[in-house]
Amino acid sequence: MTFNYESKGLCVSQAKDTVARLLMLLRHIPRAPGYIATTTLLEKLRNRGFSVDMRTVQRDLNRLSGPFSLLCDDSITPYRWSFTKDAPLDLRDMETPTALALYLAESHLKSLLPQSVLDLMAPQFRRARDYLDALEKNGLADWARRVRTRPNGKALLPAQVDSAVWQAVSTALLERKCLKVSYLSRSKEALKELVIHPDGFVSRHSISYLIGTVKGYDDPRQFALHRIQWAECLDTSAQEHGTFDIDEFLDSGFNALAPIKEVDLVADISPQIVWLLRETPLSIEQRLEALPDSDWYRLHAKVPDDQETLWWVFGLNSNIRVHEPVGWVEEIRTKLAWLSSHYSSSTSTHHHSARR
Repeated sequence: MTFNYESKGLCVSQAKDTVARLLMLLRHIPRAPGYIATTTLLEKLRNRGFSVDMRTVQRDLNRLSGPFSLLCDDSITPYRWSFTKDAPLDLRDMETPTALALYLAESHLKSLLPQSVLDLMAPQFRRARDYLDALEKNGLADWARRVRTRPNGKALLPAQVDSAVWQAVSTALLERKCLKVSYLSRSKEALKELVIHPDGFVSRHSISYLIGTVKGYDDPRQFALHRIQWAECLDTSAQEHGTFDIDEFLDSGFNALAPIKEVDLVADISPQIVWLLRETPLSIEQRLEALPDSDWYRLHAKVPDDQETLWWVFGLNSNIRVHEPVGWVEEIRTKLAWLSSHYSSSTSTHHHSARR
């Protein structure tokens, strides 16, 4: 009897381990067009403490493929697995705060992410909306119907990125693999084949960038995702750059030809801008001084010497008068002279054409 009892207990334990292993596999398989390699699934199971080999994982996947609508791409080794796009199963838990965060994130991300990425996220966004709609007397659900996000200023539409490109880029970055791409060079206006070693990813307004190194260059470079015409995540491990720090990379001159220095901005600003900068300062080192016999103020601020800050100054129009840095003053004068000439010549040409 003791033997039978122990054997029965052993069978129950093994059955529980098998069920836990199968559920863990399903949780790591993405929806199409996403995919995950059999070798990666094996690695994830072992990291979770499961003592399995490749043959066991393959047998489990074949067992699950029928009832759970799994797709297998056997045209490449190792095989790649995914759920069908309309697979009804979703094993991830949904809680009210998570659903609310996804609900609000959807409207915010529409102006930041390419449509292909939003399409991949659509099932999660839809599930969050359905979850909140099903709640009747929940404060958070009611909040979601009363809260909206709007970008500050004019936001350009996101550059379009192919869904297959996004999938390959994100997989290569997360799994530290090399990425083979066909890239449209903006300077040369020609396609180039490159193998990129990914280091990071930056979303900047309506354009997203992959940061990485390529053969012949040791320093990280940025590649606009929408200019990647085709991409493939390779099985080759990417080179590790232990000294790479994405924050340092951004601070040293992202999208600039040289590292960005800081300058002292000194300018007179109107009352409307004073209110704005008191509530949302231009920089940590900012000082506002009232000007005598005027409702204007003198602004002192340490700011980056870059085009983005200069464009912000131009956008203030007649609400600002810059005194320093001298280089900015000269550039503003040059642009104002050009604008005056440009609009004068345009008006003259228009009147001349009208008389004809």
